[in-house]
Amino acid sequence: MRWFITALILIINLILQSTLFEYIAIIGIKPNTALIIVVCTAFMRGENEGVITGAFAGFLQDSFFGMFIGLHMFLYMVTGYLCGKFLSGFYKESIIIPVLITLISTFCYEFLFYIFSILLRGYTNFPYFLSTIILPEMVYSAIFSLLLYRLLYKINMWLEEKYKYRRKVF
Repeated sequence: MRWFITALILIINLILQSTLFEYIAIIGIKPNTALIIVVCTAFMRGENEGVITGAFAGFLQDSFFGMFIGLHMFLYMVTGYLCGKFLSGFYKESIIIPVLITLISTFCYEFLFYIFSILLRGYTNFPYFLSTIILPEMVYSAIFSLLLYRLLYKINMWLEEKYKYRRKVF
């Protein structure tokens, strides 16, 4: 059931990102909600689910928006693994930590995307890319993570309650 809910969230996110989020773009920048979902899932559930969620989110994004399959998938998987591995001991109810993680993850994701996709094509103007894409997307994604984390946290708690009785855990 958890995998079905996560897949449904990612598919709804893909639909929203390709339709509704076009209208809320500021200076052509949209929040990377797929990255927020991967970061929040890894933060709440650990590195294994972070990697799987990242692989599915990246595959969906590569399939519909990417030039080739694999780049977004790889970047989301690495992000999911690192967030799940190093942040497993933090307090899950806090809203500050997911926002900070989203800021850092967005910077790392966009920086690696720049290296793998844009720098290898010969575009070497990193300060322009930093000021027009990375920094605005970091801020926009952090604002969206405030809203999205609470929703994902409530869904996670609902699923935990549901599975607690099934596993006979007290």
